[in-house]
Amino acid sequence: MALPQLVLLTSLLSQIGHCAYVNMGIVNGSVAKAHSRPYMVSVQKDGKHTCGGFLVSENFVMTAAHCWNPGTKLSVVLGVHDLKKDRSALTRTEVKLYHIHPMYDSENLLGDIMLLQLNKTIKKTKDISWITIPKKQNQDVKANQVCSIAGWGKQSDNGRSSDRLMEADVTVMDTQICEKQWGEPFSVSSVVCSKSRGGFCQGDSGGPLVCKNTAVGIVSFYEDGKCKTPRLPYVYTKISKYLPWINCILGRKE
Repeated sequence: MALPQLVLLTSLLSQIGHCAYVNMGIVNGSVAKAHSRPYMVSVQKDGKHTCGGFLVSENFVMTAAHCWNPGTKLSVVLGVHDLKKDRSALTRTEVKLYHIHPMYDSENLLGDIMLLQLNKTIKKTKDISWITIPKKQNQDVKANQVCSIAGWGKQSDNGRSSDRLMEADVTVMDTQICEKQWGEPFSVSSVVCSKSRGGFCQGDSGGPLVCKNTAVGIVSFYEDGKCKTPRLPYVYTKISKYLPWINCILGRKE
């Protein structure tokens, strides 16, 4: 995400009660086993990694709405572990259509969810596959359970992005407590929060929060300048909140 756009979003997010930072990466994690997360996608602009994302069907990638600006052309890279290694072998696919949730609010990042419709059908391989998402609307994500995140972003605010996919365990927290810590406006029904040693930083917005092999959240935002030592929880868009819209776009029956 370009710096002026990032500054604008950071300014807008201050309305939540604290300045938040978007477009992130993995903190206090480790290098993932190569191709152990075949659903992971690098969302790119001009051939450079911009956000994370994840395959949810043979035609769609799910990511954060704030990862795209009107007029911007994105592509996705599938089945990749090391973004710098053997670039000629990367499976790059162009985006045909950008589906942003109609209730997306860029000022506070509510409804921060987008589906990228690919211009070709993806076939499953040992390195490329899609992940399950919740089947029940507003399905609860229980507090205190250990889930995981992954991405190619920074490992600290002043660090550099990772070429290899990183991963970390995170602990889901009570959204009521999360709401009190962040302040208004905040919608506990539309987000999932975590607060633990593992977290995300710049370069990994749009990646999945995975609990028991199901993507339940989308990396959305964290406290500005404190991705490694946050006072406030990391926040994810709650996927099950938007299930009717998702199924409509994907052409699935509820």
